[in-house]
Amino acid sequence: MRKKLNRIDILSLALGSIIGWGSFTLPGSKFLHESGIISTAIGLILGGLAILIIQKGYHIMMEKHYEDGGEFSYTYNNMGKKNGFVVGWSLTLCYISMVPLNATAFVLVLKKLFGSRVDFGYLYEVAGHSVYLSEVIIASLIILVFTYINKRGLKLSSRIQNIMILLMVVNIMIVFIFMFINTDHSLVKNTYIVNYKLNMVEISKVFAIVPFLFVGFDVIPQIVTDLNFEPSKATKMAVLAIFSGVLFYNLLNITTGFVYTPENALLEEWALGSAVMDNIGYTGFMLLIISLVGAVAGGINGFMLSSSKLIGSLAKYRLIPEKYSKENDNGVFENAVKFVALVSLIAPWFGREVIIYIVDMSSLLAAVAYFYVCYIGLNHSTGLDRYVSAMGALISMIFMALLIIPGSPARLSSPSIVLMILWAVLGYFYYKRYSKTMK
Repeated sequence: MRKKLNRIDILSLALGSIIGWGSFTLPGSKFLHESGIISTAIGLILGGLAILIIQKGYHIMMEKHYEDGGEFSYTYNNMGKKNGFVVGWSLTLCYISMVPLNATAFVLVLKKLFGSRVDFGYLYEVAGHSVYLSEVIIASLIILVFTYINKRGLKLSSRIQNIMILLMVVNIMIVFIFMFINTDHSLVKNTYIVNYKLNMVEISKVFAIVPFLFVGFDVIPQIVTDLNFEPSKATKMAVLAIFSGVLFYNLLNITTGFVYTPENALLEEWALGSAVMDNIGYTGFMLLIISLVGAVAGGINGFMLSSSKLIGSLAKYRLIPEKYSKENDNGVFENAVKFVALVSLIAPWFGREVIIYIVDMSSLLAAVAYFYVCYIGLNHSTGLDRYVSAMGALISMIFMALLIIPGSPARLSSPSIVLMILWAVLGYFYYKRYSKTMK
């Protein structure tokens, strides 16, 4: 009997995909500097509520659609080949880019532990970021480890996922409690709370990247055929994961804000890590490291699983070579896993900065998929569900507008927009060339 996923497996998979490296690094590099604590909290809460509305469209999908491929196969069956391809093409890059992103985050962990000794074998510089052979080797080894785990099937990958996410959740709570006890609250009070004024620009900068931050909730539709309970009931696990994501992003941001002003946080290579090390010592720092490793491992595992499922479904519909739809004895699309690994192994050679440019596109790519799911849900529901689906489609368009409209405070960087255009053009020519061989 092949392993089937229970509710705990689903919760840890979704939460592990939501709480990735960003929750540990964004407080210092983005949240505190651009939005502080209160505006960040408001942006995350509003974003979480927006994702919950969008999730209604996913609930309708899981009630009516029992098939690998999630949003892609759902769109294909309801809106045809072209629209299905748009969703599949968007999510493929969205999911796969998360794998090398989290793998290179392991390098940041080791740098924090061992300093510059980790950097050896300087190769070149890309987008202002020095690429070292050591970084490539470390990231590649991590990717290969999770490739092996995912080839072995759900029994092993889900067990590892559950352990890593449990460690992450427990340790984040412990670190926050000890930081709350051991720090002087006057800094956070005077810097972030006293004289705070509602600022929609600050809030929108956080709100706009919510599709990237919470894209992990939509790994559930990708593994719908592996559930040991009714797919529609997975909605509860998705909702719980979204609420937990809002909580933990805020806890880690507040933890950093206990110690640093926005300006000082930006000067630190890893503000959260330095804050914990300086205030609760090496033991607290190691708990944080374990949490980060759990989050990163959960992200790699979750997105490798979901992207291989998506690729397998694309192959079943003959949008890519059929060899990627073949399952091994463990029920895994093994060739799809290998493809994800191959692409992920190439990415570290371009440097972490380029990977981040690509990942920044994920908010836009995910919002495209959200729109399609909610739009289809609008046509497959009545009463209140119909109105909620319409709201989900509208919110998805707002996400897209914030990311692409010139002058928007949350507009994607120029490199990300260029890469987005290149990906769209590549998809157009791929579809035109191979569409005649597709069903």
